[in-house]
Amino acid sequence: MPTFLRSANARRVSAPPTNSSCGFVPTLMKLQRAAQLITSTLDLEALLDRVVNDLATTIGSVEVGIWLRDADSDEMVLQGVRGCTLRGKGSRLKIGHEGMVGHVAASGQMRYARDVRQDPYYVACEPSTRSEVSIPLMIGGKVIGVFCLDHNQINGFSDDQLLVLEALAGHIAVAIENARLFQHERQQRERMQHEADDARSMQEAIFQKAIPLVPGFTFETAWHPAGAVAGDWFDFIDLGEQHFGVVLADVAGKGMSAALLMSATRAILRSLVQRQLSPGKTLAQLNEILLKDFPPGKFVTMIYGILNVQSREITLASAGHLRPLLIDHTCTFLDVDTGMPLGLHVSAYPEHTLHLDVGTQLLLYTDGITEAINRQDEEYGPGRLFDHFLQPEACVDGLIEEVRHFSHGSTRTDDATVVLIRSRQLN
Repeated sequence: MPTFLRSANARRVSAPPTNSSCGFVPTLMKLQRAAQLITSTLDLEALLDRVVNDLATTIGSVEVGIWLRDADSDEMVLQGVRGCTLRGKGSRLKIGHEGMVGHVAASGQMRYARDVRQDPYYVACEPSTRSEVSIPLMIGGKVIGVFCLDHNQINGFSDDQLLVLEALAGHIAVAIENARLFQHERQQRERMQHEADDARSMQEAIFQKAIPLVPGFTFETAWHPAGAVAGDWFDFIDLGEQHFGVVLADVAGKGMSAALLMSATRAILRSLVQRQLSPGKTLAQLNEILLKDFPPGKFVTMIYGILNVQSREITLASAGHLRPLLIDHTCTFLDVDTGMPLGLHVSAYPEHTLHLDVGTQLLLYTDGITEAINRQDEEYGPGRLFDHFLQPEACVDGLIEEVRHFSHGSTRTDDATVVLIRSRQLN
């Protein structure tokens, strides 16, 4: 949320001066009511309408207007108005050249025309206007606008009223600045949300593409981002001649930066995999590229396997990723040697070849599964992962739901992604 301002003039009107006239008290009461109304909204348009309408009603002036400085031109723009039939919202006056408003915007000093017919700066609005006061709206020593009131009597504002109106201008200036800050923050949030929604749609399009049909095998996947976008990702790549690449990766960090690095890593990997059928060499080449391009402190853990459909063998290489889980009547973590996470340091990536007998399953997963935390600071852990997949009807969607239920209410969440390879009988 934006940091809101407090008017420096607020203290000036907390109590009437000792030499005030008897008319000061009711005027002060009107100020207090007006100030309460002014500070009760953060919608700029509603705020300006409230100011001009309330003051026009309580003070009984012919016209109330609030002019705000246009950031892109040397002009004041009428943003709130009550009682003027000759100028409407959007009217403009050049600063330092047109009207009392333009003069006050340039000088930063209040100007009171007791008889507008005698004032060289006055620009007529209503034929009945006889006096006008224009008060600068100041923030940080700079004029952000001008608060203007007209009266149908000569010298229509008493000294007490001028004092009160000048103090009120301080409240108005702060309220306007707060509303602008709030509006800017809201626009920024909406823009960021729109960008996050677009990025989420792009990621979903990647992960919702058709899973390849591979004779003798089925693949199940689940992707659950902790936020709008994720650094976790998986991929299936047809390498030709009944070889398929299977990838699961986790980019360090969360949010948009992790999602951008994920997209870059995925694109580079896909450009490398067609050149050879060695997952270890592929990871080494990918690491060399990322070492040059990744920001300091950023890295990716990845497990990359190449499935040989004919031999039912999968060759795996790991870059600092969690050990795969082999499921065959029992659950066993594969003892896969791992190299360094990608993007940190030069490394070799040993390969591990595994035969997937019919009925066996191989689970690849990210740390958002086993390291999920509940409200008691307990981890989901490998034991619960084992228990889940020892159930006859275990599946990845059920696993994600179980992990979500386990960590419900925890403020420590992470992306969770799973790929399950099932070896089946050929039809």
